[in-house]
Amino acid sequence: MTDVRPAHPNALPARGARGPSGGLRPAHPNPLPARGEREPSVGETGHGRPLLDVRHLRIEFPTRRGVLTAVDDVTFAIAPGEVLGVVGESGAGKSLTGAAIIGLLEPPGHIAGGEILLDGARIDHLPHDEMRRVRGRRIGAIFQDPLASLDPLYSIGSQLIETIRTHLPMSEAAARTRAVELLQEVGIPAAARRIDHYPHQFSGGMRQRVVIALALAANPRLIIADEPTTALDVSIQAQIITLLRRLCREYGTAVMLITHDMGVIAETADRVAVMYAGRIVEIGPVADVIRAPKHPYTIGLMGSIPSVTADRERLVQIEGSMPRLTAIPSGCPFHPRCNRVFDRCLHERPELFDARTSRAACWLHAGES
Repeated sequence: MTDVRPAHPNALPARGARGPSGGLRPAHPNPLPARGEREPSVGETGHGRPLLDVRHLRIEFPTRRGVLTAVDDVTFAIAPGEVLGVVGESGAGKSLTGAAIIGLLEPPGHIAGGEILLDGARIDHLPHDEMRRVRGRRIGAIFQDPLASLDPLYSIGSQLIETIRTHLPMSEAAARTRAVELLQEVGIPAAARRIDHYPHQFSGGMRQRVVIALALAANPRLIIADEPTTALDVSIQAQIITLLRRLCREYGTAVMLITHDMGVIAETADRVAVMYAGRIVEIGPVADVIRAPKHPYTIGLMGSIPSVTADRERLVQIEGSMPRLTAIPSGCPFHPRCNRVFDRCLHERPELFDARTSRAACWLHAGES
């Protein structure tokens, strides 16, 4: 069978489900607080060890015209049970960052600097075979197009069973039972019957649920979700968002949610990192960033979202476009499109400064640190 997209490395079965031995499965080692309560994230408190810790990540592409830097000095952390939204325009470096974490960068792209730590251990320098064991078992992935993640020649059951048995010591019968439990957990009706159906026999929303089940198959601690709702209609998007939030709450699974949609971020994430031209330009609790954005780029993104309550004649338009990798401006890369630019922005690159409730890479906030 051809390779299937990696399953969720630390997924648990439905609550109360029994394992192959008949005993109840143990509770997740990192349970979340009760509904309505949330422990502060590592990024908010500065205490404790994060589940995922990305430090000064740099991704380069060598070309005949020179080396192109696609991701530059990206640093963030995700705590157990936390959803970090990563948002920005196409070309911002969101998906490349996710691909680097799960070891799926397409050559000649490569990690040229920085570190990626999972549970305190570096994974960015692991050999290919070792990284394959990390994918699926400890890190799961959900991709935008479920048809590209599922093999059309095999039933979803055979793909789930293969993924489960690759990462967990289970018999064929136990893996099938587990696969049915996973399909039930993600909301597939009549799972015991539909497990033998093929991808083309499912709707787009149901296929995405199957992909989430694959991502959950081996009980991972972390999920990289790259545009998981983009190809779905609004009502199905809401169901997938609710499902992701429930999995985080019940199992303590951490999620890196990559999207261009601020509405999805607002509904799903605990914190948000806004990327522009390969760099994080603002990061903080999602409610604070949405209500009071600090970076001019984030302000523009929020101003371009239609409101059902505000009476605005025109939406905000950010002039220009994302710079090409061959032409990233000096100083602040956003300065050619910024309406608050001043001389320092043209020549000096700003770092992330404390801006009250979030951190912003903007010289307007240099005096607040």
